[in-house]
Amino acid sequence: MFSKVIDEIRQLFGTDKQIPLHAPVFCGHEKKYLNECVDSTFVSSVGAFVGKFERMVSNFTKIPYAVATTNGTSALHMSLLLAGVDRESAVLTQSLSFVATANAIVYCQALPIFIDSDEKNLGMSADSLSSFLEKNCQRNVRGELIHTASGRLIKACVPVHVLGHPCDIQAISAVCGKYGILIIEDCAESLGSTYLHDQHTGKASSMATLSFNGNKIVTTGGGGMILFKDEALAQKAKHLTTTAKVPHAWEFYHDEVGYNYRLPNLNAALGCAQMECLEDFLQRKRSLAQNYQAFFEKEGLQFLKEPPGCYSNYWLNAVILENKKQRDDFLRELNGAQIMSRPLWHLMPTLPAFQESPRTEMTNAQNYVDKIVNIPSGVIL
Repeated sequence: MFSKVIDEIRQLFGTDKQIPLHAPVFCGHEKKYLNECVDSTFVSSVGAFVGKFERMVSNFTKIPYAVATTNGTSALHMSLLLAGVDRESAVLTQSLSFVATANAIVYCQALPIFIDSDEKNLGMSADSLSSFLEKNCQRNVRGELIHTASGRLIKACVPVHVLGHPCDIQAISAVCGKYGILIIEDCAESLGSTYLHDQHTGKASSMATLSFNGNKIVTTGGGGMILFKDEALAQKAKHLTTTAKVPHAWEFYHDEVGYNYRLPNLNAALGCAQMECLEDFLQRKRSLAQNYQAFFEKEGLQFLKEPPGCYSNYWLNAVILENKKQRDDFLRELNGAQIMSRPLWHLMPTLPAFQESPRTEMTNAQNYVDKIVNIPSGVIL
């Protein structure tokens, strides 16, 4: 049934072997910088490449301060801690996301509250968010916003830019601004994606996080980053992610509970070389997305396009099928032909760990899950 799709993907990637979903590409100075790192002997969390990598990402996103972490999950966890999220807190996020978003909230012993997706994009629905807050929250005598059923303070909102496509962060910000809720953007998948023509994802909020896992557009093997507008908050993050060690020539003194979350220099060296290639990666991925779009429109299948007014990195390209049966047939045929394709994640409230968490209706999110399939999206050299 989908033989033409299989032929098109094989032609685009130029191989009759297995095609991965998003394999890393090393075509720059990766080996050179890794050798320099090894020769320096600074392969752990101290070394010149860590600071250089942070500056490169900061300059690219035009967000002033960056702190590199061991992975995207630790970046989220640290951001939530900096926001004061604890066991008395509730955090708003979306039901359609990779599990790390919800896990990081629970690491803080906070209550995740899951919001439906926008009808027009994969991100959090500002309307659903607004409706939930109006119906389920109230101010206490101190003016704090409380989730009525649990009695917990609404401490933060974590929207996600799914598959690299920017969510409607302006509408979400308007809702959160009305209620005084701090936003932490999960930009794990959206390095290189912008809205309002040149505003990088993460720039609208006080904190934002990135991931550099092996399947991301830029990889450090494993790694993450927190982006900040405020220098003092960035310095606090750097201190806490370096086990809260007070700088000294020989003493090991830690002035509070810290976290061993600092990105190793070895990983940062890889990241520096990858950042040098990012503009080229973005252009090549956009070319692939355009080829996909033209092909699927000709075949009468719907390709998932970037939201209007946005520039997506097209981290993972996706096809929208008619229903769950057609989705499963599509997955079966492509994977059977050794072309890796994947559905979206199970919605967070359907997982055992989060089944008791508050949530809105998940109509839009479930519709996406039932119909969307990700197809090979790696950089083609």
